[in-house]
Amino acid sequence: MAASSAEPVIRIRDLTRVYRMGDSEVRALDGVTLDVAPGEFLAVMGPSGSGKSTFMNILGCLDRPTSGTYVLEGTDVSTLDRNERAGIRNDKIGFVFQSFNLLSRTSALENVELPLLYSRKHRLSDAGQLEKARGCLAKVGLAERWDHTPAQLSGGQQQRVAVARALVNDPAILLADEPTGNLDSRTSDEIMGIFQELNEEGKTVVLITHEHDIAEYARRVVAFRDGRIVSDDVVKERRSAKGTR
Repeated sequence: MAASSAEPVIRIRDLTRVYRMGDSEVRALDGVTLDVAPGEFLAVMGPSGSGKSTFMNILGCLDRPTSGTYVLEGTDVSTLDRNERAGIRNDKIGFVFQSFNLLSRTSALENVELPLLYSRKHRLSDAGQLEKARGCLAKVGLAERWDHTPAQLSGGQQQRVAVARALVNDPAILLADEPTGNLDSRTSDEIMGIFQELNEEGKTVVLITHEHDIAEYARRVVAFRDGRIVSDDVVKERRSAKGTR
């Protein structure tokens, strides 16, 4: 699916994050301006210390900028307090982490269902929550493993559960932080295939990665260095993961 010409789902203007360290300051982000359209698949790259982790934390409503604006689906997140950002984080952002971050003693279904318990936009019955969680597991190919705990699943299957959990609240964006970092090459291809399928269905995906071959699954790559964007390019020879699932 091509990116839409509609109002950006993410609009960032002059975003700056300064950390004070004694008498000195570190500008982790330095005047970043960026738009992400609905339906884009954006990869964010950069070496250690480039600012991409700070950018991800602000994008995920885990941190606030020192100055500048971050508007997510029409809401200026940069002005919100911690509790308000937590609400936005749960309702509008689906997170997928390198380390999966699943609850070890609960089933795949219960892990996927968890965000619905804190949702402000879904008011589902218990049966409705279970049905929605099962549907998300089915979307990632794990309908038959709903009752398995993380210890009973492979790394790739655990990451599929994490993707299903990220989808359950119908987020504005999927924010994936090094989602293939703990996976082998074949399993990484399978996970990226899921992200590509979701993007084809219209989901906006923002992928944080340091791997060039993983970034090539995206449609656009933004590179950070010293807190600034140094390149913003369309992927001309995009990798396809079709047929790997």
